[in-house]
Amino acid sequence: MLFNSLDFIIFFLTVLFIYYIIPGRLQWYFILACSLIFYMSWRPELIFLLLGISFINYISGILIESAGAKQLKKRFLIFALILDFGLLAIFKYLMFISNTFAWLYEILGMEYPVGSFSIVLPMGISFYTFQAAGYLIDIYRGDYKSEKDFFKFTTFMSFFPQIIAGPIERGNLMLPQLFTPKKLKADNLSMGIKVMIWGYFKKVVIADRLSVLVSTVYSSPHEYEGLALLFATLCFTIQIYCDFSGYSDIARGCAKAMGIDLINNFDRPYFATSIRDFWRRWHISLSSWFRDYLYIPLGGNRVSMPRQWLNYMITFAVSGLWHGANWTYVVWGGLHGLYQIIGNIKYRIFGRREHKNIIVKLFSILITFILVSFAWIFFEANNISDGIYVATHLFDNITAAANIQYLYEVFNGMGLNLYELELMGIAIIFLIICEIISYKYETNELMTKLPFIFRFAFYYITAVMIMGMGVFSGGGEFIYFQF
Repeated sequence: MLFNSLDFIIFFLTVLFIYYIIPGRLQWYFILACSLIFYMSWRPELIFLLLGISFINYISGILIESAGAKQLKKRFLIFALILDFGLLAIFKYLMFISNTFAWLYEILGMEYPVGSFSIVLPMGISFYTFQAAGYLIDIYRGDYKSEKDFFKFTTFMSFFPQIIAGPIERGNLMLPQLFTPKKLKADNLSMGIKVMIWGYFKKVVIADRLSVLVSTVYSSPHEYEGLALLFATLCFTIQIYCDFSGYSDIARGCAKAMGIDLINNFDRPYFATSIRDFWRRWHISLSSWFRDYLYIPLGGNRVSMPRQWLNYMITFAVSGLWHGANWTYVVWGGLHGLYQIIGNIKYRIFGRREHKNIIVKLFSILITFILVSFAWIFFEANNISDGIYVATHLFDNITAAANIQYLYEVFNGMGLNLYELELMGIAIIFLIICEIISYKYETNELMTKLPFIFRFAFYYITAVMIMGMGVFSGGGEFIYFQF
C-alpha cells in the first residue's frame, strides 16, 4: 500500500475518521490493529517477523532494566543486538555476502560451492531494527524505563506512518505520545493535511517525473556522455531529496493529523555550507542514530586525529551498507567519510568560521552541493563500474553544449519530452522559492500568519501542480522503501 496511491488515501481517511470517534482509551489499540493491517498489505507472512523482532526487543528491554549488575545488563544488550542485527544480516546481506564470495571464487578460477538463491527483503526492516536497537541502548544507559506492555511496545515498533521508511524515532519521545488519548483538534488536522500535501507535491510532481529521466540514463549510462550524464546526476540529486523528504512529510502529516509529532527528518539539506552541516540536515533521525550509537561510542572526536578519521570512515561505511547490500553504497559512504576527514583537516588549520559574507556563504553552499551530487552517482549506479564511468565522463564533449541542435537531441533523448522538462523546471523553481522562504520561516507556520488570499493562492497553486503535473499512473515506490 504505497503512500502515493488511492488505496492509502482511502485507508488513511478511514483510519482518521474512526480514530476520533472511538473512546480515547481505545485509540492506541486501533492504531496497533491498523498498523499491522498496513504492514500485512505488502506480504502478510512477514508480520510474523515484525512480531518476532518486537517480542525479542520487548523481553530484552525488561531484562536489561531489571538486571542488577552492569555487566549482566551489558550481556543482555549484546545478546539482543546480535539477534537484531543477525536477522537484519540474514534478510538483507546474506545474498550480498554470497555474491561477493562467488565473485572472489571466479577471480581465483574456482567453482563456488553455493548455488544461487534469493531472499525476500522485508519492508522497513532496516528502520524498525534500528529503532529497536536504539530503544535497548537507551534503556541500558538508563535514559528511560522499558515498556512493560507487549502490545504497547509493538505499537511503537509498527506505527504505520513511519514503519516503512522512518523517521527512526526514540522511545522516550514516541511512546508517551502513542498512548495519550487524543481529541480532534482543527490545528492538528489542518497542519497535518498541509504537510501531507507538500509531501505529495515533492513526490508525485517532482520525484516521480524525474525518476523517468534518471532511470533512462542510469540504466544504461554507457549510451550517454557529458551533458546527459551531468544533467541526469543533477536530476537524481533533486529526485532523491524530493522522494525521501516527500515520504517524510507525508508520514509526519499523517501522524500530526492524529495528534502525534514525528521528528522532522530534513532541514533544507542542499543549503548546507559544509558536509558536516549537510548531515545535520539530511535524514536527521538516521544521522543522529549513527552519531549517538556508533560514532560517539567509537570515541567520536575525543581521540587522536588518525583514530577520529578512522571513526568517520567506519561510521560512513556502515551507513553506506545500511542503505543497501551493494558495494556502490559503500563507495558512497566512503566518499562522505573522506569529505568529513577533509573538512576536519580544514577546521584544524583554519578553525570554525561563520559565513557572514553572503558571497562566501553561497560559494560554500555550491561546493557542498557539488560534492554531495558527485557522491550520489555511486548511490544510484547499478554497479561500481557504471559509477566510475559516469564520474569520469561527466564533461565529455561538453563544449558541444553551445550547439542548439545538440542540446535539443540531448534533452529530448532522456525519457522526457521538452514540454515535460519545462513543467519540471517550473515545479523545481517553485520548490526552491519555498525552500528559500522556509529558510527563515517554516512554510506552513508562515502560511497561518498571512492573509487568506495568500494562503489560498499557495495551496491552490500546489494543488493544481499535483493534479495537473503529478504522476499517478505507474507512480513508483519511494526510493528508501528498498532499505
